[in-house]
This record gives sequence, C-alpha cells and structure tokens, in this order.
Amino acid sequence: MPYTQVLQVPTRGHTDVLNLTPQVEAAVLESGVQNGLVVVFVPGSTAAITTMEYEPGCVADFQRLMETLAPESGDYAHNQRWGDGNGYAHLRASLVGPSLCVPIIDGRLALGSWQQIVLADFDNRPRQRRVVVHILEGNA
Repeated sequence: MPYTQVLQVPTRGHTDVLNLTPQVEAAVLESGVQNGLVVVFVPGSTAAITTMEYEPGCVADFQRLMETLAPESGDYAHNQRWGDGNGYAHLRASLVGPSLCVPIIDGRLALGSWQQIVLADFDNRPRQRRVVVHILEGNA
C-alpha cells in the first residue's frame, strides 16, 4: 500500500537550497517499507528537487550556475506578459525538474555517501512550499 507524507517547507526564494534528506529518511522509516521507491515532488513551477552534495561550496556553485544560465536580471517574455519578475525562476525550475525517484533498499535510501536530496526554490520571494513524499513498496 502506498504511503504519502506532505512536508511544509519555508523558503527564502532566490535559489534557496534546502536539504530534505532527513525528512525523507524519516518518512521512509515511518512507512515501514523495506524495499521500494520514494518519489519526492514539489508542486509549482518555480521550485525543483534534485540531489547534490549539500555543503556550502557546492550550494554556492549551484547558485552561481543557475544565475549564469538564467540571470535574475534577464529580459524574459514571461515578465512582460505577467509582470511578476520571476521569469528566470520558471526557467531554472524547468531545467532542474520538479521530482526525484530514489530506490529504498533494506529500509534505507539508496543514496551515495555524499548525496543528499535538496529542494531549490528559485522564486523571487519567500514561500511556504509543499513537498510530496510518496513511497511505494516493491515486490522483492
């Protein structure tokens, strides 16, 4: 039977990167699933889910990369149409993607030694993000 938990995550926007690994690990433990798959999904079009080594240098490099690819000060058709100034955030979120699937093996996330699950909020303001953690049990 699937298990779902919804996390409420406050963010600062502007490529705020937050480590969700402890919350996802807790959800897996609570689910009791030993072998299966966890899907981590953020609803919305200005945030994303990915993995990275969550340490200050790598976070800063990721933020610099996003600014290089889609600068906040860029000229975006989205901003001209809607006037909300977050065209860059939509592009960044599209590049990274809204979800991630991680295998669960023997009750643990099958992540690498330095790999964490992160939420990146690219919007131009603080937000209260919902993150859906959906756990599926596999047939071993």
